[in-house]
Amino acid sequence: MGYWNSRGLRGSTLEELINLTNDLYISRGLAIVQKIPTSIKPVKINEENRTITLAYFEQKSTVDYIGVVQGIPICFDAKETAQKHLPLQNVHAHQMEFMSQYEQHKGVAFLLVYFSSYDEYFFLPFHILQHWWNEAQKGGRKSIPYAAFPQEYRIENRGGAYIHYLETLNTYLVSAAE
Repeated sequence: MGYWNSRGLRGSTLEELINLTNDLYISRGLAIVQKIPTSIKPVKINEENRTITLAYFEQKSTVDYIGVVQGIPICFDAKETAQKHLPLQNVHAHQMEFMSQYEQHKGVAFLLVYFSSYDEYFFLPFHILQHWWNEAQKGGRKSIPYAAFPQEYRIENRGGAYIHYLETLNTYLVSAAE
């Protein structure tokens, strides 16, 4: 069972930028995408300032976000790395299973990945993630190198959005339809 402590919630800045972007998408009528909260059970509370200092996750989460973009169901998880690769230990088996099932029901599953060392964001389609995941399960590399992230899926920040992933999602959907 996972625990949260004062060092927890890595990637919360990334998620805040995604939340702001999603608010913009909603206000412009482009999409409705919401953060899926992860329920926690407090174990220790600092009585002085009433803050949670230790808690555990009540159940395994699926992905960070679920929504609909102009009739297309999407789900994705946000991942951040300071390394020049994305460690696959940051992706959990239950998330892979959920995203696989989501795609089987005609949804689009992906990761939004931030490489802080390059200050770059990427859209990583589930099929690419699944390829690397399967290779790691067979004893192969346990991370996805930066070079394996297709440049056409690099997210450009435009149109007032902090992480304008809809444009890159569209690029992916067009290429998948060909």
